[in-house]
Amino acid sequence: MSREFELRGASATESSESTNETTTVNKPVDLANVKIGRYYEVVVTTLAGLYRYRVGDILKVTGFYNKSPQFQFVERQNVVLSIDLDKTTEVDLSKAITKAKLVLEPLGIMLTTYSSYADTSLTPGRYVLFWELKMKGSNDLPKLDAKIMEECCGIVEESFDFTYKSLRKGGVISALELRVVKHGTFDELMDFYVSKGASISQYKPPCCLKSEEAVKLLNLGMVGTFFSPKTMF
Repeated sequence: MSREFELRGASATESSESTNETTTVNKPVDLANVKIGRYYEVVVTTLAGLYRYRVGDILKVTGFYNKSPQFQFVERQNVVLSIDLDKTTEVDLSKAITKAKLVLEPLGIMLTTYSSYADTSLTPGRYVLFWELKMKGSNDLPKLDAKIMEECCGIVEESFDFTYKSLRKGGVISALELRVVKHGTFDELMDFYVSKGASISQYKPPCCLKSEEAVKLLNLGMVGTFFSPKTMF
């Protein structure tokens, strides 16, 4: 299938010693005109009918090889967990989970896939994580030790920024919740998105869920739920 790729200027914060500037460009930019250090969002046009479809991937220009720009993946646009003034990005969440899963690996427990969503159905709201776990070398569900899982929740929260911690301390955000799902649940999530038109060859599990149907599907596979024991920071 023929595809045409363009770039659209994306919001990014450029810091210097004396100023902080935020710039946004809302028109397509040719590859030849991108600038080192700037952030761009990929837009795609295909013969199948997509026209300047905003993929959502944010890239940073790191340099040029001959005349071709080199990019670094930064994050997925608009994939943000937020309850109040907190803004947790895909990168923030990935770093936090990477730290937390180090607790599981010595026990032979592997985190295969994860997702999340901001649960605002209750007051105060909270971040909810979905983890699919298995034992190393098999698809068996590990024994879920409450203390270990709660420790994982606490590590994730401790990894978030000052704003999140302040809101947690002030009671604006409730304790983070971790829902463990059985093996194969995220395969069902993929089937769900493919049925809605997603390309199976380009599919990757969403870091943050915006669909209530998707949340309900993952909830059906839930085998355990745990909460962060942290009360204040």
